[in-house]
Amino acid sequence: MRKLVVFSGAGMSAESGINTFRDSDGLWEKHRVEDVASPEAWARNPELVQRFYNERRKNILNAQPNLAHCLIAELEDDFDVQVITQNIDDLHERAGSSEVLHLHGNIRLAKSSGPHAQYTTEFFPIEGDSLNLQQDLCPQGYPLRPHVVWFGEAVPAYEEALDLIQDADIFIVIGTSLVVYPVAGLVHEIPANCQAYYIDPKAAQAQLPAQFQRISKTATEGMQQLFDQLHKI
Repeated sequence: MRKLVVFSGAGMSAESGINTFRDSDGLWEKHRVEDVASPEAWARNPELVQRFYNERRKNILNAQPNLAHCLIAELEDDFDVQVITQNIDDLHERAGSSEVLHLHGNIRLAKSSGPHAQYTTEFFPIEGDSLNLQQDLCPQGYPLRPHVVWFGEAVPAYEEALDLIQDADIFIVIGTSLVVYPVAGLVHEIPANCQAYYIDPKAAQAQLPAQFQRISKTATEGMQQLFDQLHKI
């Protein structure tokens, strides 16, 4: 069975009604997203940061997987599929994908806000949509924070993602503008003989290796086209 790797970004979530702050003014309650999604923001005002992520979690829980999520899950019938996502929601899992690597964390999980928060591998499922600073604590007594990679933090899953794509037969990039590094650099690491596709409304403007076929459509429209195309090969 051929190995197919999907690399998904914010455009996928946006089509399920999740606010990604990518195409809006980038503000939340007049705060720049960078100012509520960083270790410095947490140190300065943890209540504000927690409220921001509690609202995002509520938005995500109310959202449903879209057609693109479902088609990617369905590809498992014919391919060995691995999803690598920049998204912090769980829509790939809810659509039925069995192998999902979250580069930037998973908002349905929490972790300690202690000194080793960046690299911890101990995560706690969040019941419901909210974390409480006073009540939800790790075993060491620190408040739990969302399992999300903040601006300025390392991306611990990057090396695993790199390993996954280096033996891909088919590589699909969908719904990402490819401007967030280091993860955007993954498109340059695929094997020379890999079939590669880039689905995004602005695909024509992207800087990509020559082997990529560009599909200038939304995630759902582009994934439907590619799904049909892959089943004719």
